[in-house]
Amino acid sequence: MIRFDGRKVDELRPVKITPNFTKFAEGSCLIEMGNTVVLCNASVEDKVPPHVKQGGWITAEYSMLPRANRERSRRDIDKLKLSSRSAEIQRLIGRSLRSAADLSALGERTVILDCDVLQGDGGTRTASVTGGFLALALALQRLVERGELPSIPLRAYVSGISAGIVDNTPMLDLCYEEDSHAMVDMNCVMTAEGRIIELQATGEGRPYTREEQQKLLELCEKGNRELCALLRRYITL
Repeated sequence: MIRFDGRKVDELRPVKITPNFTKFAEGSCLIEMGNTVVLCNASVEDKVPPHVKQGGWITAEYSMLPRANRERSRRDIDKLKLSSRSAEIQRLIGRSLRSAADLSALGERTVILDCDVLQGDGGTRTASVTGGFLALALALQRLVERGELPSIPLRAYVSGISAGIVDNTPMLDLCYEEDSHAMVDMNCVMTAEGRIIELQATGEGRPYTREEQQKLLELCEKGNRELCALLRRYITL
């Protein structure tokens, strides 16, 4: 099958990562996956939320700029509440990054990841996980360089990718045109070793089989393995 942008069914969109993209955040990166562009900033605070009794905490906020898509959307602040989609995605990012961290070794600190979508063309939540991980790792590396931590308290490389079934064909890393016509949509967060952190799969156009789910998982594992290899160029755990 020839895809909308000419890729093979198991091929990622072109990926570009620019680390330390902003000046003031402890860690940051700009991640581009095809035409999807997300800015990820990591801020470190020397305090933890009241529910954290020991160790540190990692959390995230997610937002899409009003003109990140084909039509302008209203800002959440304009609606006086966080959209349910933004709330779901930022919880996903926070869970994914906490799963890779040794929170007890982080000490009484909170790392906040701000993931702002500058341009959305499919896969914004998974790009936010991948970019958020690198921003987090760079922030923790800075704490090590300052002598505030003995080592980076991360146990694994983490990335996220989407897959889906379009015209009955399983394919990796859907762009917007493919995602909008997908029969089945899957978002997967994994470690570099292929261990699953989070899996979201929905039969939007039709139910799917276990065999199809396995094929989508295999595509996600391939994509996440390639993304983690890219992350290793910028940070060593």
